[in-house]
Amino acid sequence: MSAASKVNQANPDGAYIAVIADEDTVTGVLLAGAGNIDKKRNSNFLVVDNKTSQAKIEEAFRNFTKREDIAIIMITQKVADVIRYLIDEYTKVIPTILEIPSKDHPYDPSKDSVMTKVKRLTGVE
Repeated sequence: MSAASKVNQANPDGAYIAVIADEDTVTGVLLAGAGNIDKKRNSNFLVVDNKTSQAKIEEAFRNFTKREDIAIIMITQKVADVIRYLIDEYTKVIPTILEIPSKDHPYDPSKDSVMTKVKRLTGVE
């Protein structure tokens, strides 16, 4: 069974996008209608601020990567830098990790783990 069909079986309405980001980014995603809180009070988002511990970010990332109803994990690059070792170790296709900029920190493709893997595989430096 393909990973895509596993996602569709877990959530017949479609797969979710998880978000680990600052409050403004998470709010934008929630306003777009991508938020979800299930019966067990598990959400598909984590708001990260300067008081959020690295352990809490790691826990959310690990939980989102284990969930079969999540297809994409959007994470701001600033937050991704905090758990870079976990992102670099992650090898599954689904859920896909998508690093995005935040309003205060521009996107740097040299830090993006997906871009780094693509460059390595294609031999482009």
